[in-house]
Amino acid sequence: MDLDLSTRTGLPDALRILVEQIPREAWQAHPNFGGMVQFWLERHLMFRQLLDRLETEAQASLSNDLDPKAYAARLSRLGGFFLQQLHGHHHIEDTHYFPRLIQLDPRLERGFGILDTDHHALDGLLNSFADGANAVLQAPDPKSMRTATGDLEQQIGRFQTFLNRHLTDEEDLIVPVILKSGFEG
Repeated sequence: MDLDLSTRTGLPDALRILVEQIPREAWQAHPNFGGMVQFWLERHLMFRQLLDRLETEAQASLSNDLDPKAYAARLSRLGGFFLQQLHGHHHIEDTHYFPRLIQLDPRLERGFGILDTDHHALDGLLNSFADGANAVLQAPDPKSMRTATGDLEQQIGRFQTFLNRHLTDEEDLIVPVILKSGFEG
């Protein structure tokens, strides 16, 4: 199975052990749902919503439904927040949560390695997003800004695909471990 973030369609069956025992449909009813699990899932939802909003606003700018200056201000604020929060989220996962969660179920160590590799791939995408956003914000004229916005809008679409794959796989690996163990972080 191809494990590269850009081409995989899910986690290998061997790493889906716990999500098969505790499927997504059962998460909210589980006694250990709340606290850590709820926080984690809300953060993931926030990242998905931020990318959706960034894409919607780029499209609104391209269709002249959003003033370029207003778009630039929103992109600067939301884009900066997105970059800062996602980078920080991945850092704390890699340095704090993943090492502790591996100890709770060593069978899933390979899965955490996949997620760590994803984080490195996503770092490259975050850098490209920052470059694309800066190209919009630093465009010398309206035509250049429109071109840069079109490029950024396409980039956001690709980023959404990769980020959603990563977040879904991360949830499928981590949430059942937390639910099973009662891990509180």
